[in-house]
Amino acid sequence: MTMITGNIEIDKTSVKEGLVQDTVFTGLPVVAIIGRPNVGKSSIFNRLIGQRRAIVDPTSGVTRDRMTAEMFHGGRSFELMDTGGIGIQEVKEMAHHVEEQIEIALGKANLIIFAVDVRDGLVPLDEVVAERLRHVHKPVLLVANKVDDPNLVPLKNEFFKLGFGEPFAFSAKEGHGRTELLGEIAALVPFTATVPGRPLMKLAVVGRRNVGKSTLINTLAQEERMIVSEIPGTTRDSVDVRFELGGKVFMAIDTAGARKQRRVEGTVEFYGLVRAKESVRRANVVLFLLDATTEVSQVDKKLGAYIAEQFRPCIIVVNKWDLAGDTDTEAFVKYVRDKLPGLSYSPVSFISAKNAENVADTVKLAEELYRQTCTRVGTSELNKVLGNALAERSSKVRHGRTARMFFATQVTVSPPTFVLFVNDPSLFDTSYQRYIANRLREKFPFSEVPLRFFFRERRR
Repeated sequence: MTMITGNIEIDKTSVKEGLVQDTVFTGLPVVAIIGRPNVGKSSIFNRLIGQRRAIVDPTSGVTRDRMTAEMFHGGRSFELMDTGGIGIQEVKEMAHHVEEQIEIALGKANLIIFAVDVRDGLVPLDEVVAERLRHVHKPVLLVANKVDDPNLVPLKNEFFKLGFGEPFAFSAKEGHGRTELLGEIAALVPFTATVPGRPLMKLAVVGRRNVGKSTLINTLAQEERMIVSEIPGTTRDSVDVRFELGGKVFMAIDTAGARKQRRVEGTVEFYGLVRAKESVRRANVVLFLLDATTEVSQVDKKLGAYIAEQFRPCIIVVNKWDLAGDTDTEAFVKYVRDKLPGLSYSPVSFISAKNAENVADTVKLAEELYRQTCTRVGTSELNKVLGNALAERSSKVRHGRTARMFFATQVTVSPPTFVLFVNDPSLFDTSYQRYIANRLREKFPFSEVPLRFFFRERRR
């Protein structure tokens, strides 16, 4: 298998050795939120971490994968974990996958938050969950959620029957009891001196449905971290997953699969799309997955345009290359360049996420792009290169005037951003800006990342 990276070509057969199991979280106690569907587990998760990370919707089966977040409270560090509902029936095709993720969560947990719904009262499925937790033999903190009004507090007493002590009254919606619940958790989780390493960079894994995003995440994490299924729309949330490569800690963000806007039905898919766009914006580098066995679609083109609009460094990752037969890599690169002209500077990588082929090298390439986007160049050298570029090729004459630049400076990085003081900003059209960007890429070490320009009028 060959991986084309824009400026270099690397021949690899497999890089599985380069991937190691995530060792970052194994040192932190795990607090898993468990319960039947629709008791507000994701709302509890969001309230405790203080962010709207997990999608919250009345539809059963919204949460499927394990959502995690690092927390520190009362001198204790721990990993909070959201899970799908035990006994989910509405999405039968996904039920066994969700159950597998719950079983993994129970295996990892040092403390279990057993969530129940005070408004529904004790229902038979709560008894089923309780019976299951009795066999886990781990500490359980019973939390009666949806106590949004003080008058509802006495209703929690019904859950004494479950045999896990006094239920803790909590309101994920209003935030009542948040500090107290965190205090209870801190008192029950074991102390650890482990301090989670800060990720070197965040990688957003994006693409349309069924291109292999979750498979790639699982390969990076070296565990069944995300549910992989042929059923479209399996992933709903954007899930942060830590992994380690070469002694370095990274964060991969799995996202919901993009689809045509008119086909985004209901709030669940809408919020999944919103989360995916948010993931692009907060990523240091985007891994934009394409399927080697299918044509580049309109959805791919729109997603590529969005990545370019956000000035995110991007690797175009062609997945399932092991299924592409005798397809020529150079020809495929040309095809991708024609279909995604807005990402002409982005390197192209060919991988098999399922077989872990070229996956580690793609992460290393992402490191290189991150270095490029953090590059800062000297003002004098910048002005020299831009002055030569404008002298070699003039812009189109407009109203008898041609583009002139008086001074330029780089104002920030990630992306490299430049302010140019010129005679008339309107003379620097898109085509001329592209020419300037390409000249800078030729001369400076950011050949494969987006550059941003601001033009300011200055009169002599």
